[in-house]
Amino acid sequence: MVVLVMDAEMIQLKVRDIDASYEKYKSILAEAVAIESVSGDPTRRPQTIKMVNWVKERLEKLGVRCTLQDLGKHTVDGKELPLPPVLFGQLGDSKSKKTVLVYGHLDVQPAAKVDGWETEPFVLTERDGKLFGRGSTDDKGPVLCWLHAIEMLQKHKIDIPVNIKFCFEAMEESGSLGLAELLEKNKNAFLAGVDFVCISDSYWLGTTKPCLTHGLRGLATFKIEVTGIQQDLHSGVYGGVVHEPLQDLIWIMAQLTSVENRILIPGIYDDVAPMSKEEHQLYEKIDFNVAEFRDSVGAKKLPTEDKKTLLIRRWREPCLSLHGIEGAFSGAGEKTVIPSKVIGKFSIRLVPNMKPEKVNKIVIDYLNELWKKRGSPNTFK
Repeated sequence: MVVLVMDAEMIQLKVRDIDASYEKYKSILAEAVAIESVSGDPTRRPQTIKMVNWVKERLEKLGVRCTLQDLGKHTVDGKELPLPPVLFGQLGDSKSKKTVLVYGHLDVQPAAKVDGWETEPFVLTERDGKLFGRGSTDDKGPVLCWLHAIEMLQKHKIDIPVNIKFCFEAMEESGSLGLAELLEKNKNAFLAGVDFVCISDSYWLGTTKPCLTHGLRGLATFKIEVTGIQQDLHSGVYGGVVHEPLQDLIWIMAQLTSVENRILIPGIYDDVAPMSKEEHQLYEKIDFNVAEFRDSVGAKKLPTEDKKTLLIRRWREPCLSLHGIEGAFSGAGEKTVIPSKVIGKFSIRLVPNMKPEKVNKIVIDYLNELWKKRGSPNTFK
């Protein structure tokens, strides 16, 4: 076990110093939030790369030895784009200390006021003692906390009891392209000697209680493409006389989950590891307010109001979420178009004992069965 020892007076001094640095920390976070590092938006790829270099500069000021790991390029909509580099960093190399690898990501999901934001998402805004801004909690804020903690320890000449290695990527929100291969390549190099890994990308349990997360669900993503007519058509002229791809797609996507949020794909729950008696007891003891959680997400009603069942579904069971339809009109106003091609996107969160390869086969088999049942002449893949 690694212990950082400080007497009560030193702790109080450090706490006062942290409080006095609030405006400074907020200003730095605002600068990070303003960098629109949306990895899924090709037009903002330069901003995503800028974010990596922004963090690199700040780590180096703290004495962290940094390198940028090139991941090459990938193709988006027929255009070749550079992948943002992965940032490796190391602080300390004492053989007498354990080594902690800190993982975080510097990219964010898209955000706009039309999505329901009450403030500009890339302008950090303080309201009622809370800070709002894209990336402030996922994951720029937590990344910056590591930098601030190191800075504070160095300022007060407190020895850091571990060696720290950093792995910060900027494609996490887009599937972490290239990361697995990079880590495999460096397992006997940069990753050698790592004793612990801290994934600095999780949430509190509720809105008032910090928590240590010891595991995360995995992810499998899927796309359904339906193509029919050769070009987009006007519904006033062609509605009712052509097989519309969007109707086919919505019919299929509507049969993936039940109204209770259960996955309707046969066999999807078969490999889920059964919960032990100890696990059940652990969930019963967790201090969690269902009403507070419901209010915090703005839901009128949850699929279950039972604390234990809700937490098990949140952490221990797979779930399927629909994310969007590409090719369908989604702007403001009216556009009575019949799209010629649409792509539906969804994902499944994976839990212990589920294998991505098997999940992929089960899902594809189910989708193919649905398509046969639909009987549409359109093209499906």
